[in-house]
This record gives sequence, structure tokens and C-alpha cells, in this order.
Amino acid sequence: MANANSNPAAAGVTPIGLRRRITDHVMTGLAVLTVILVLLPLIAIFGYLVYKGIGSINLAFLTQTPKPVGEAGGGMANAIVGSMLILAIASLLGVPLGIGAGIFLSEYGRNRYGDIVRFVSDVLNGVPSIVIGIVAYGLVVMRQKHFSALAGGVALAIMMVPTIARTTEQMLLLVPQAIREAAYGLGVSRWRTTLSITLRTATSGVITGVMLAFARVAGETAPLLFTAFGNQFWNLKPNQPTAALSLQIFTYAISPFDEWHRQAWAGALVLIILIVGAVAAVRIAVRHGTLAGA
Repeated sequence: MANANSNPAAAGVTPIGLRRRITDHVMTGLAVLTVILVLLPLIAIFGYLVYKGIGSINLAFLTQTPKPVGEAGGGMANAIVGSMLILAIASLLGVPLGIGAGIFLSEYGRNRYGDIVRFVSDVLNGVPSIVIGIVAYGLVVMRQKHFSALAGGVALAIMMVPTIARTTEQMLLLVPQAIREAAYGLGVSRWRTTLSITLRTATSGVITGVMLAFARVAGETAPLLFTAFGNQFWNLKPNQPTAALSLQIFTYAISPFDEWHRQAWAGALVLIILIVGAVAAVRIAVRHGTLAGA
């Protein structure tokens, strides 16, 4: 009996041919190779940033403002806080609009109006960020008569909306129609079903889309050149020019001073760490059900 089980032919099971086994191993190897090729650039970039920037990160860098030209030391504390302020404004404006647009496209957008919104969203997703910065300059800066963190937040929010909208739409479409029909059968209204059941079921995917949009805009520089403009001092007022890490990195990188170049590398490393940390924290929260409501 044991011999019959150990022999596929005796058990009536056709043995796997040599050609199929070779093909399986080759395709598995190719899949692993593609994963390695995808990860190598990320590892190389992060490793090089650590090599160039870790030596300039210290307590002064994280707690002080930039020093005047010619003075050693200083830091980017105001730029770190400014980036958080601008990204908070962008999230407050862009996330609700993006999720709302995604809900409309998924639940109510199977018509001409939905097609128009999808087309505009896809086109907006491909517009260069510097063009969006110019638009925000015309919409906000020229009306305020000065640069501000609000203008920077508006520019980044415009960039976030299409990504969030399309991701939300796709995540909601993955929710089985039977769940909606069960809610309708219990007398739950359509809007309540969408918000309390459909959206709640797709929360993990929606949050992933939000974090993708957040990560995309967190390092943008061009829109902020026309909107937030930058600031060498502390500023927590949304209606005033505000420093941002990406702006400070750009300013230091194009300067002729070696000290500023070193701080630019340190700022780039801090920016990457903040983005990775924020995305990782949200994914961990979703996995443990804190945000998904599991």
C-alpha cells in the first residue's frame, strides 16, 4: 500500500513531465528576478541617501532653522514642520473630494456624467505638477496677493484628487453586489448602504489609495515654488509663506556651498524616512483593523 502511494503511476496520477518542471522553475526564477529588479533601485536610492546624508543628521538639524550663508550648522526644523502643515492642508482638502468623487463614479456614475468625470480625472492625473502649481498660483496666490501654505496645500490637493478618486472607484467596484442587495432587502437606503456598508467594506483599499496619493505629493517641489514659496523662519500660519523640506532641499542642492549640499542630502533622507514612516504606520493600522473598523 505504501509503495502504491509513493508511485504516482501506480496510484493513477500522471507524473509531471520534465518539460513542465523546467518551465515551472524558469518562470519562478523570472518572477523572483523581476522582484529583485524592482527592489534594487529603491534599495540603491535609500542606501545612497543614508551614505550621503546620515552624517549631517543631528539634534541641531532637527530642531534649528537654517543658518545664514557662511555660518556652519543650522537645520531644517521649520521645513519639516512646514511640510507637515502643507500636507495636512492638502489631505483635508483632497481626501474628502477624492473619496467623494470615487463614490460617485462607482455607485452613481454609470452614465454620461460619470464618463466625463473619469476622463477629467485621467487627464488631471497626467498633468505636470508645475502646471498645477501655476494654476494654484492663479487661483489662490494672486487672490491673496501673497504666497502661503494654503496655496501649497491647494496645489497638492489637486494632485491628490484624481489618484484617490480612481482608486476608490476600483475598490468599491470590488465589493460584491450581493452585499448591497442584502442591505436594500433590509430597507436600508442607498446612500446609507454606500457609506455604512460598501465604503466600510472597501476601507483598506481606499486608505491604500489615499496613501499612494499622499506619497506622490509629499516630495513635490515645483508646485510649491509657485505657492508656498519657502521661508527661512518658523511659520504655523496657513496664510503666510511657509518652508517645506522639498523646497529647502532644492535651494540647498543648487547652491555653491558644500555645507548646504550636505544638508540637502540629510533633508532628502529625512523626507524619505517621513514618507515611508507615514505609509508604513497607516498600513499597520489598517492591518490591525484600527482604521478598517475590523
